[in-house]
Amino acid sequence: MNLFDLPPLALLLDLAYGGLTALSGVLAPVAGSAASAAAIVVVTLLVRMALIPVGVAQARAERVRARLAPRLAELQKKHRTDRERLQRETMRLYRDENASPFAGCLPVLAQAPLVGLLYAVFLHPVIAGHANALLTDTLWGVPLGSALVTTVLTGTAGLATALVFGGLILAIAVVGELTRRAFRPDPATSAPAFAVRMLGVAQFVTAAVAAFVPLAAGLYLLVTVAWTLGQRLLLRRVIPE
Repeated sequence: MNLFDLPPLALLLDLAYGGLTALSGVLAPVAGSAASAAAIVVVTLLVRMALIPVGVAQARAERVRARLAPRLAELQKKHRTDRERLQRETMRLYRDENASPFAGCLPVLAQAPLVGLLYAVFLHPVIAGHANALLTDTLWGVPLGSALVTTVLTGTAGLATALVFGGLILAIAVVGELTRRAFRPDPATSAPAFAVRMLGVAQFVTAAVAAFVPLAAGLYLLVTVAWTLGQRLLLRRVIPE
């Protein structure tokens, strides 16, 4: 069963399609054939601006976690054989500091519905009974509805596809590496080695995801990670230790 056949979700899908189509029309005189791609970038920027308060909360939470890292490491050593006690003491520590270990997840959770809706727009050839014209719109000759892995498996990937997706994935990976270097845990905090390795790997998961989703969703991911890096660098200067 297709969830977007349900009336409420079908309506959201049609509204999203209509909004992107209208914005693309507005941008066409400036962006030309890349108007739909430009519309996705604009929508992403609007979403990220709306989530600035969430980003500020996340930055504050990161500062709290950095400050608590040595105490968390002590708890892990003290209660390493008692997982239940460790979890209880960890939550108590966060509660005493008026913080949450899950605050960093807020931006991802807040964006999830929009990412899912954008993904769905570029998966459905027919929306509300009419053909999805956005699927035929392109960025430098590559349809916004195409995915790298799909085009490779079907043998339809050409030079333009390789260049556009290659550039997109490389850009996301570069931003991931810059993020990893800028926000790697301080060894002085005694962060667990496993956690440090996982944090480093997590920065590149988005680049891998971009190979499987439509080009439109990949554009959203690129703008999002670039915005997030810039915002975190700015907030690190603005928010006091």
